[in-house]
Amino acid sequence: MKFTKLVPNIFYTDIKVGLRLFVECLEFSIGHDELSSEDPFCVIEKDELRINLFQNKEYAEKDRPEFRLVTTNIDEVYKKVASTHPELLHPNLNKITLRPWGAREFALKDESDVCMIIQQW
Repeated sequence: MKFTKLVPNIFYTDIKVGLRLFVECLEFSIGHDELSSEDPFCVIEKDELRINLFQNKEYAEKDRPEFRLVTTNIDEVYKKVASTHPELLHPNLNKITLRPWGAREFALKDESDVCMIIQQW
């Protein structure tokens, strides 16, 4: 068996919150757009990564996901995020920190409590 990608579904009460984190802050682009439909949905993309964002209050209230996004230049990512969206830095990991397992990490948290840990090994 061979797998090449894992594409998560992330649910928001207001999909605009997710677009702010992923599109505005992390510079993903919208590859498929059903944002003006009755059940807003979009596929966001960056390089070889894809994420499905859904607006669904019921599912959003049941899940508070945490993801790890690996980079080869955490200093560059941190500098960009801290200068453009400092309010998204997670209060518990708002600086690049060397973790006991050897990764350098910082974290983001949007207003719906989706947590994105940025890490470099």
